Amino acid sequence: MTSVARQKQEQNYPDITNGEFAIFRDFFYRKTGIRFESTKHYFVDKRIVERMKQTGKTDFKTYFSFVRFQASGEELQHLINSMTVNETYFYREEYQFQCLVESVLTEVVNHKQKLTKPIRIWSVPSSTGEEPYSIAIYLIENWSMIEDVDIEIMASDIDSHVLDKCNKGIYSERSIQKLPMRLLKKYFIKRNDGSFQICNDLRGAITFTQVNLSDSVHCKKIRGIDIIFCRNLLIYFDDESRRQAAEVFFDALNPGGFIFLGHSESMSRISPLFKVKKFPRAIAYQKPI
Repeated sequence: MTSVARQKQEQNYPDITNGEFAIFRDFFYRKTGIRFESTKHYFVDKRIVERMKQTGKTDFKTYFSFVRFQASGEELQHLINSMTVNETYFYREEYQFQCLVESVLTEVVNHKQKLTKPIRIWSVPSSTGEEPYSIAIYLIENWSMIEDVDIEIMASDIDSHVLDKCNKGIYSERSIQKLPMRLLKKYFIKRNDGSFQICNDLRGAITFTQVNLSDSVHCKKIRGIDIIFCRNLLIYFDDESRRQAAEVFFDALNPGGFIFLGHSESMSRISPLFKVKKFPRAIAYQKPI
C-alpha cells in the first residue's frame, strides 16, 4: 500500500476505484470538454479526496451525488477550479505578439475599413491574467496605431479562482521573469512581500469573465470578436471537444478575424472552417471573409 493510499484509508477516504474514476471522468467531460486519461487517475483521485474533506463527504458515491444534484452548482465549480491547471508567464510565446502587431492587426484594420467599432481581442483561457495583460502591454509599446484605434480586450476562464487573481493583478517573480526591466518598472508596482502588481490603468482596461466552452448557450453571447488567443487549451480536449470549441470560435469571430493557437496545436487537424495564414513571424487561422 502506498503512503498516500494508507493516509487516505486512515482518514476514512477509500481509494476511488477504476469504475468510479470512469464515471467521474465522463461526467467531468460532459461539463467541461476536458477528458482525463487513465494515467491521470492519481491526479483526479487526489483532488476529489481534497474536495470530499472540504464538504464532509466520506465516500465517493455520496460526494458524486452531491456534486451532480447541488442546485447552485457551487461544488462543481470548486471541483473545476481544483482540476484545471494554470501555468503561464508574461510574454510567453512572444513571437505571436510580434505577428499580431506586424501582420494581423494590419489585415484586421483593413477589413474593418472606417473603424467605427473597436477592435476586440479575446484571450481564452485567461489563466491568472499574464496573457491578456501581456497583449495590452505589447500593443501599447509596439503598435504604431494604438493612439488612433480603440482596442477592447476580453479575457475568460472556466476557473473562478483565477479570475479573482486576474482582477487583482498580483504576480510572483517567476511570472514576470521574461519581461524587460523597463517594462516591469513602467507597468508594475513592487509590493512589500516581493510580488509585483499591475498598474491600475491596465487592470481597469481588461474585462475578465467566466466562460465554459462546453456551455453552448453562454458561448452564443460572445460575438463580434476580431482576434482570439487560445493557446495550449485544446491539447486537454478530445477530438469532439476540439471540434466544438472551433465552432464556438468561428461563430464568435467577425468575418476575416483570426485565431492564434499554441505552438503544438493545429486548427487544420481540428476543423476545416478556418484558412491557414502563414505570416513571417507565426501561423494564424482566419475566418473566411
